[in-house]
Amino acid sequence: MNFTTIEFSIEAGVALLTLNRPEKFNSFNTDMHREIREALKEVRSNSEIRCLLITGKGRAFCAGQDLGDRAVSAEGEAPDLGESVETNYNPLIRAITSLEMPVICAVNGVAAGAGSSFALAADIVLAARSASFIQAFCKIGVIPDSGSTWVLPRLVGMARAKGMALLGDKLPAEKAEQWGLIWQCLDDDKLEAESRALAAHLATQPTKGLSLIKRALKASTANSLDEQLELEKDYMRQAGQTDDYREGVAAFMAKRPAVFKGQ
Repeated sequence: MNFTTIEFSIEAGVALLTLNRPEKFNSFNTDMHREIREALKEVRSNSEIRCLLITGKGRAFCAGQDLGDRAVSAEGEAPDLGESVETNYNPLIRAITSLEMPVICAVNGVAAGAGSSFALAADIVLAARSASFIQAFCKIGVIPDSGSTWVLPRLVGMARAKGMALLGDKLPAEKAEQWGLIWQCLDDDKLEAESRALAAHLATQPTKGLSLIKRALKASTANSLDEQLELEKDYMRQAGQTDDYREGVAAFMAKRPAVFKGQ
């Protein structure tokens, strides 16, 4: 696949997707949306891929929507932003969050607007110490999209979610870690190596079991305790039927490293 706005590669079970519009701070345009969709189709269909790692090239992770990609003026006709969300951003977030494998995001710089939402759609978010998260939507009179109004209250609580969304202030990576918005803040020179090592590790783990963990945690936000207990029973039954479960038990009993195949 030949891409111009992203880089995409597969190695040892890890798919690496790098946003590649550094001169535009990796902001989204129509071509980038199309190319990311193509790459994610490959991730979904290729059984050899067991982990997805997303990052950005240059000084930014993603500055959100490229406003220059839309014809908007104070005197002109108002654009249909709902159509843009329906066509591009909602499918993007659904594609990321529905993947049956771990998704890691290594935030190498500023993640603003939909770029922040995109990063937070991952399962595990690592960020460089110089990185930051900005809910910049309020600065241009629109609402947080790409799932931000759903995910922010669940990660940091309603008070902080409102502060982030209504003020649009920059949230440094260290504070994002303290608030529970992300998994870990790392020194800039360690982000790439640490994120790649984590992706390589997850690509060797019991992929089916990890996918069931993701599903169970997602369902817990809407389930009662009794409903969640029933779901755990059903998912445990599925996990117990995998080859990886039998391998994990056999390796534990033999005191040897397990060799999981993601099945």
